[in-house]
Amino acid sequence: MAFLDSLFGPVFQPMLNESPFLAILIISVLYAVYATLVYKYMTDQPKIKAIKDKQKAMQKQIKELRSNPQEMMKVQKEMMSVNKEYMMNASFKPKVMIATMLPAFIVFAWMAGALAFEPIYPGETYSISAAFPEGVSGDVELLLSEGSELVNSAAVQPINSGVTWRLKSTEGTHFQSVKYGDEVQDKEVLITKELKYLDQVAIFEGSEIESIKINYNKLKPLGTFSIFGWHPGWLGTYIILSLVFSIVLRKVMKVY
Repeated sequence: MAFLDSLFGPVFQPMLNESPFLAILIISVLYAVYATLVYKYMTDQPKIKAIKDKQKAMQKQIKELRSNPQEMMKVQKEMMSVNKEYMMNASFKPKVMIATMLPAFIVFAWMAGALAFEPIYPGETYSISAAFPEGVSGDVELLLSEGSELVNSAAVQPINSGVTWRLKSTEGTHFQSVKYGDEVQDKEVLITKELKYLDQVAIFEGSEIESIKINYNKLKPLGTFSIFGWHPGWLGTYIILSLVFSIVLRKVMKVY
């Protein structure tokens, strides 16, 4: 993740800070252009066009043969082999798959790390949860870093499978510590005005404190806008935009 941040961060971080949607929009356009050019110049376009024309002719033939089921089935069977030929000469062509999917995986890996959650802003109330192995009981305490304060939460709480504290902090990096008995475990928290955050969960092997989790809010690139009640995250937004741009670019560049 650090390598991908160093690769994409300098270019896209200013856009992310300004508008996550803008960053996703630009990434979608860039990838759609790249993928369209790959299909145009790494596939046999005249051959693919001929196959697609054959598919259209066969679809028309199938409609005309509805009153003749036997002949229609023969054409449908032939069309299956034509469809397979199209896939092998277009999307499933090995060099095309490698050229399009490898960059996509790299971009997806970075976006999954950079766009999954909203940052925690200075003075914003957020929560931290600690989990414990089954059978652990007693009281657990949150030791606050300098510049942090609890919000409607007690520092010492009884363990009921897990404990959650609400707090707010000043801008910067904070180490919030969970104490159980003589054991103390820390979780680093980043408070910032930029679209940045640290790993959500810290897991402690062989500890009475199993894990400490920052309860981030999921990022909604479109804000309050919804699609029939659905608020798409970064992936849904990216897929929708990429499909739209790919369809438009293929038509403009006459890619089949």
